[in-house]
Amino acid sequence: MSVQDRIYERLVAAFAPLHLELDNESHSHNVPANSETHFRVVLVSDAFSGKRAVARHQAVYAALAEELAGPVHALALHTYDPEEWRARGGDSPASPACLGGSKAEGGAP
Repeated sequence: MSVQDRIYERLVAAFAPLHLELDNESHSHNVPANSETHFRVVLVSDAFSGKRAVARHQAVYAALAEELAGPVHALALHTYDPEEWRARGGDSPASPACLGGSKAEGGAP
């Protein structure tokens, strides 16, 4: 099973999302072809109602602890409760472009 599939399954099991987008953005970074190291997550769940962004992100990190300890290097999180998602009109921010750093240059992949 791919890293992306495992992440998807864990998020569905942990949050019963009303909306979930999971994009592998590794190709936009300085990593080998076909890597699964950089992901963008848009997650809408009732579980986030009344919680601040930090608590939401901590909950996602806990659900994905195994992946974050291993193959996943970066996780861009956009977490919303259903009301916030409706107010945004179903729109989520895009990830910024990678600045292209490499280990050889002292930057992060």
